[in-house]
Amino acid sequence: MNKILRAKIMEAFTSVLPITLIVLAASVVLTPMPVGTILMFIAGAALLILGMGFFTLGVDMAMMPMGEGIGVQLTKSKRLAVVVLVSFVMGIIITVAEPDLIVLAQEIGAIPFWYFIGTVGIGVGFYLVIAVMRTLFRIRLSVLLIISYIAAFVLTFFSPGFFIPIAFEAGGVATGPIVVPFILAIGVGLTSIRSDRDSLDDSFGLVALVLIGPIISVLLLGIFYNPPQIKIAAAAIPDIETSREVVTSFTSRFPEYFREVAMALGCILFCFIILQILSRRYRKNQLIRIAVGFLYTLAGLVFFLTGVNVGFFPVGQLLGSQLAASPVKWILIPLGTLIGYYIVAAEPAVHVLNKQVEEVSSGAITSRMMNTGLAIGMAAALAITMTRILLGIPLLWILAPGYAFALILGFFVPRIFTGIAFDSGAVCSGPMSATFLLPLAMGACDGLGRDPMQFAFGIVAIVAMTPLIVVQIMGLLYKRRTGMAAALQQAESGITDYGELTFFGDEEL
Repeated sequence: MNKILRAKIMEAFTSVLPITLIVLAASVVLTPMPVGTILMFIAGAALLILGMGFFTLGVDMAMMPMGEGIGVQLTKSKRLAVVVLVSFVMGIIITVAEPDLIVLAQEIGAIPFWYFIGTVGIGVGFYLVIAVMRTLFRIRLSVLLIISYIAAFVLTFFSPGFFIPIAFEAGGVATGPIVVPFILAIGVGLTSIRSDRDSLDDSFGLVALVLIGPIISVLLLGIFYNPPQIKIAAAAIPDIETSREVVTSFTSRFPEYFREVAMALGCILFCFIILQILSRRYRKNQLIRIAVGFLYTLAGLVFFLTGVNVGFFPVGQLLGSQLAASPVKWILIPLGTLIGYYIVAAEPAVHVLNKQVEEVSSGAITSRMMNTGLAIGMAAALAITMTRILLGIPLLWILAPGYAFALILGFFVPRIFTGIAFDSGAVCSGPMSATFLLPLAMGACDGLGRDPMQFAFGIVAIVAMTPLIVVQIMGLLYKRRTGMAAALQQAESGITDYGELTFFGDEEL
């Protein structure tokens, strides 16, 4: 086990190192920062690496087997009402304690905390039911996505304008590091006992549908609740002067994140215990392995969230505000593009998705392909976001054509790529987006004098949109390459099919 953990930590090190070096270089060349802030960033990066190592190992040992088991049991159930009820309640339970969602709810002070959390939870629960039904009844994913996104964009005409970024942000934040691996595993479990040709395609898409639920439910909240205009000021940068203050800053936040993560994982553990009591699915040695993996997941998420929230948040905000206020504010676009390309590898759930895609597709879609595609998508998202902030472009001018293009692509690519692409969008908009990219955008708004509610919020929505396009374009290229390979193989065999006549060389049969 120690060898596996060391390998996971080394993998996390190689993922986090590029973004760490980029930010450190920027702090020397472009925007000099206080030494204390840089020390906080370096300590945060160390916790990030440690947390990702523990988290990915814990997901392999606990979260994936737990989720798959629940998916299998849902498939075996003969009572549709039970499947609907369990899916809905489970969706609410695993969402209301998602750490990233709690942070977002606390930032939006104009909406009562539990109003917002409950609304997002109901949205996730409702769409988890739709996702499960879609898998069981083999409904085409692209059809549900088109209907749902049309409904979401129609609701934007009736919801307060300042509420639109919050709604799309909620979708990305709700599908965080706890929800995503669990729901991905449920998808595999739902299709694992099917042997039809579409079972591979239907393994993905649950997260994609679940992401839409909070968008629609929060837009509805904006219509009926109609809260006052929300203003969010940039957070103060902590003044750190000594190494002791650095250590104190991190240790003082550990209990807070431990409570949040323990509550979130406790909700999932509760669902698992009920499953085990009813089905007796797992044996003693499997339960011990899951228990150890659960502790790894707990430790990993606590380290990770402490590192990014305490160490990365101030640096992102300071970097954005200083560059935006400088004469070379345009450099935010290439710098954001570079940061976006490398930061996707530091999202913990990305590694879970990439590994699952490679396993489910039997190596036809490799982790390297997925990493490259998601990195390009994230780079495009940051370039678009920084351009939007500098020029003051409304969010819907970007999201509406972007989602329309992504949904149209779904009719031309292999079905599995549609599910993977929309799942990728949810996976990329994880804690690194919420706690480094969002502060970077908020700092840029502060430096330019723009309202962060209108222009910083929405970055998670754009991050969730661009992989939909990039991964499906990968699917088009994959389809073309495999089609050319099949045609070449047929030509080399000397057999050409002309409908009813087949020719072997020059001989007609």
